[in-house]
Amino acid sequence: MMKFHEVIKLPSIAHYGLRYVLPAAAVAACVLVLAAVSLPGRVPLPPLLAPEVTKNTVDGVGGDRSGCDIFKGEWVPDMSGEPPPYTGESCPVIHGHYDCMRYGRPDLGYVRWRWRPDGGCEMRRFDAARFLAVMRGRSVAFVGDSLARNQMHSLVCLLSRAERPAPWTNGSYAYRFERHGLTVAAFWSPFLVRAVETDPDGPTGSGAGLWSLHLDEPDAGWAAHVGAFDHVVVSAGSWFYRPSMFYDRRGRLVGCNTCLSPNVTDLTLRYSLRMAFRSALRAAATGGARRRGGRAARRTVIVRTISPSHYENGTWNGHGDCVRTRPARRGEWELNAMEKDMHRIQVEEFAAAARKRGKGAARMMLMDATEAMAQRPDAHPSKYRLWQPDKFKVSRDCVHWCLPGAMDACNDMLFHMLIG
Repeated sequence: MMKFHEVIKLPSIAHYGLRYVLPAAAVAACVLVLAAVSLPGRVPLPPLLAPEVTKNTVDGVGGDRSGCDIFKGEWVPDMSGEPPPYTGESCPVIHGHYDCMRYGRPDLGYVRWRWRPDGGCEMRRFDAARFLAVMRGRSVAFVGDSLARNQMHSLVCLLSRAERPAPWTNGSYAYRFERHGLTVAAFWSPFLVRAVETDPDGPTGSGAGLWSLHLDEPDAGWAAHVGAFDHVVVSAGSWFYRPSMFYDRRGRLVGCNTCLSPNVTDLTLRYSLRMAFRSALRAAATGGARRRGGRAARRTVIVRTISPSHYENGTWNGHGDCVRTRPARRGEWELNAMEKDMHRIQVEEFAAAARKRGKGAARMMLMDATEAMAQRPDAHPSKYRLWQPDKFKVSRDCVHWCLPGAMDACNDMLFHMLIG
């Protein structure tokens, strides 16, 4: 039986890449995995951002052209009366892991909420026609784990209301909106750096695997092609819980995370997450010049912070589930201690990368979606998803997000940050 960490093999990028991805880039294959993590004890929800990095930055740290902090707020009922922006029928690119309507979720309450920022700000709904017009001739890459692909599918479905992309099927890693010359792609890289699985069962035989992480080496699967993209959205987190050994640029073992090796220092995932984001953001910001109209075009690198899982009454591999039918009130759902540290590390590494940018380096922006997503325990697939018991041991998914649903708000944030 395939372990929960094993992957779904999707069509090779060779099938799609040369036809649909920008001529300068061959998009590397990504795979979709259900990231399953256990939740330690919970602590009060912390202040999510220090003042100097609270804004959806336009150029480095601080500064928001609208004066509105879109990342702090609450979910309020959507009184527009409009139907969901898309469904699995109208947008067939949605993977079965996220297509909650198709797999029998009985309520639609999870799509009838909108994110309202504090202070009287209004975050405009995603405008597909305007996004395509402004982004004409450009490209967006999502780099990270299956939650990065979750957001990519959301964006493709939102844009499809104005133009149908090619290919128009599930299983592609890149979608091309031909009339507007826009490419939206995903790169599978759950650790962001070079990673090799050395033991499928892992130190405890649980099937979590044991990984060798080369923390100074950005994953070539995406880093070699990042120069071809105008906008790069980086997000990762869940896979860092897995047992792993840490190596530096000289190939020296410097520590591990839950490797249970008596002669190796357990530095915890805090170390690997920090070093991986540091390497990845350096590569994303400097990975070659994007050419447009014969001139070098400045890239935008966006860091999307972690979205917490919402298992209750047990863990992912026990009896945990997510059965709530409405968002949590502000502060009602609390990040656990590790999630708090992961969020802090991502914000700190974003701020450090923004400060260290050289001349002509990428514009850095922070999408701090953690507070918004922490309030949505109602918006996960749970059992209403494609479940393949011969491939996955996890039957209740409280990590990924139903589409349509809360993940669409992350693309509302993207629209606000890039378009205004």
